Formats: sequence, structure tokens, C-alpha cells
Amino acid sequence: MRLAERRALVTGGGRGIGRAVALRLAKAGVAVAVASRTRGEVDAVAEEVQALGGTSLPLVADVARPEDVEGMFRAARTALGGVDILVSAAGVATSAPLVRTSDEVWRSTLETNLSGAFYCLREALPEMVEAGWGRIVTIASIAGKTGHPYIAAYSASKHGVLGLTKCAALEVAEKGVTINAVCPGYVDTAMTDASVARIVERTGRAQGEVRRHLAELSPQKRLIEAEEVAALVLYLCGDEARGITGQALSVDGGTVV
Repeated sequence: MRLAERRALVTGGGRGIGRAVALRLAKAGVAVAVASRTRGEVDAVAEEVQALGGTSLPLVADVARPEDVEGMFRAARTALGGVDILVSAAGVATSAPLVRTSDEVWRSTLETNLSGAFYCLREALPEMVEAGWGRIVTIASIAGKTGHPYIAAYSASKHGVLGLTKCAALEVAEKGVTINAVCPGYVDTAMTDASVARIVERTGRAQGEVRRHLAELSPQKRLIEAEEVAALVLYLCGDEARGITGQALSVDGGTVV
């Protein structure tokens, strides 16, 4: 992939897709700053990166807070010398009937999933444009392409991410910077485990039954693996993908076609 000596910042990097992306980038020779709200998680992933022989920097930050985003980038630039690759994987998943979606749930979902991606884009772009090279990938969702009951806040935030991606990509299309979104279906991660737990609590259905139902939403009848998403992110970060920008690429087993 010819990514050795590149520097990446991965938000939501403490677990799930973010962790898989951080490790995949590290294996490709990228120095990786790993950020999330949980110190123990980012420390653990940073240790995994180092065990691979890579360079890592654990950072604690909440992307919903612009001052945290500024501090996160400042620390990454100081430690790594710059940020060439941004992967925004931080996100929250919420569900409730629309009329029972509280103001707080609505605000917190959009602030993390949409405003967080915006704050990171705004912070990353000037440096990348000046350097004439940059890669930005935001982890969105197939919920950004379609609708589903009980996830109005989540789906709205992910639809917003796709609009943000398209607009930002066009602004820097001639600057050597690409901006894309990856849209997974249900992925076998802790976030999906939490979704299963909420459904179990609300419906009384067995956990195994709920997981099978989510898997069967895909034509492939399975949950996506985090490593599959990470593999696509890695490709989008390489020079071979320089012609791909402003896109929302699904990894969902054919759920949305």
C-alpha cells in the first residue's frame, strides 16, 4: 500500500471497527494515534500496535467537544509530526420510537456522530491541503442510506455524515485529498451487542434469536466482521484509491443495493 511513514489519527479507536482500522493501518507501516473517551481501551490498542512493531499514541478525547478535537490533533501533530490520514470511527447508536426520543438523546447522537465528524474534518483539512496529500474516511452506516423504524436520531446523523462527506470531498478534489465514507451493516462488535441487549430488554426475546434476526437482515445471512470494514478503509487510504472521493461505500452483504 506504500503507506509507510504516513501518520494516522483514528477516533473511536478503542474497540470495534476503530480498533480494527488502527491495527490494519499499523500493519501497513502507518504511525497511529488512537483516540476514544476511555483511557483503558486506547491504552490497550496502543499496546497492540506497539506489539506489531508500530508507533502508537493513545489519546483520550470526546469528538463531540470541539476543544477536545483541537487538543487531540495538537497532541498527534506534536508526537507524530502531522496527520496524513483521518479515520473518524467514533460514534454512538441509539434507538427509540421517534415520539419517545428525548431532546438529550437527539442532541447527543447528532453531536457525536455528525458534529464530531465535522469537527475532525475541519481540523484535518488545512494541513492535508497544504501538504497536497490526505485521506479522510468516516465510518457511517447503511442507516445513512435508508430508513428503519426506531433509529430516527441515528439514521439522521448518518445521513448527515454522507452529505458532509460529499460536500467536503468536492471542495478539495483538486488538492490531493480524498474524503469518503464507509457504510457497514450490522457488524459483530460491542455496539451491536448493546443493540441486541436493548432489543432483548424491550421485547423479551432471547439474545440468540435477536442476533440471528440481525444477521438475517443481510442477504448473506451473517454479521459483518470489523476486519472487513478495516480492509476497505486501508484501501481507501492508499494511492491506488486516489480516484475515489465523495463516495459512500457499503459493506453490508448486499443489504442496500
